[in-house]
Amino acid sequence: MDSDVLVPPYRRIADALRDRIARGELPIGDRVPSARQITREWGVAIATATKALAVLRDAGLTTARPGVGTVVAEPTTAPLRRRERDLDRDGIVRAAIRVADTEGMSQLSMRRIATELGVATMSLYRHVPSKDDLILAMIDAVYGEARLPATRPPGWRAQLDFTARLQWAMFRRHPWLAPTMSLTRPQMAPNAMRMTDWVVGAFDDTGLAPGERIYVHVLLFSFVRGVASALEPEAEAIRETGMTNDEWMDAQSDAFQATTAAHAMTNFQQFIDPDFDFDLEQLFGFGLERLLDGLEPYVRSRAGRSG
Repeated sequence: MDSDVLVPPYRRIADALRDRIARGELPIGDRVPSARQITREWGVAIATATKALAVLRDAGLTTARPGVGTVVAEPTTAPLRRRERDLDRDGIVRAAIRVADTEGMSQLSMRRIATELGVATMSLYRHVPSKDDLILAMIDAVYGEARLPATRPPGWRAQLDFTARLQWAMFRRHPWLAPTMSLTRPQMAPNAMRMTDWVVGAFDDTGLAPGERIYVHVLLFSFVRGVASALEPEAEAIRETGMTNDEWMDAQSDAFQATTAAHAMTNFQQFIDPDFDFDLEQLFGFGLERLLDGLEPYVRSRAGRSG
């Protein structure tokens, strides 16, 4: 029996790409073939292509570069013990955020972070006791990037608008963040709590009671987080299929048309019109304005009421 038959397809692909890297056909910093390209070149399923790329990544041969993609990694020459001696909590958290940003939360593991840093997996636990502790630190670090103004914009509406857009931008930079945060069991992340405190303070000149302020904050956060929760699955789908959302919609257009026509969905059909553009950014802006519009009469009715 041919020995190649015993080698799984993903391993044969990984070995072939490893040889290309070794021969310099894929030099340091060059993008390696995407999962989509591998499926076309080797005629395998997307899951097989993804597994082959994971083998190269775990071997330290490739690395994810934000805004670029997966590239050939620069070989490290630092001794393992020295790298572990230089390891600290902040470096681990930053590496975890890089992995989650570029590969998705499903790929985040202590082993994957150790590979990113070139250290032994167990060395991470001296600085981060558990994965739950790591995720909390990631949330806090990302919220720490947000800059609240020293001087508040005039009026509660402008302040809520500012905060919502600040959070939306943060969720867009880090698609894993929204689905990771809990609404009913909020994580004790000081920087996230600081933003909550700032939002609640937007109503100091209104008659809203403390409980009402918290409900408004939760309502606003729920809206932003709800829309942003689509970002991580969207990014994952793009990584898996190699197709943008527009390309996917174009590919599904005939099927949508056939389904709506077969079931007489005349109202639905108008949304398949090429002039209608469903975009998360537009949905966020539209929803935020309507939410604030709805709060206006409520807050106004509380004006002058003692807390």
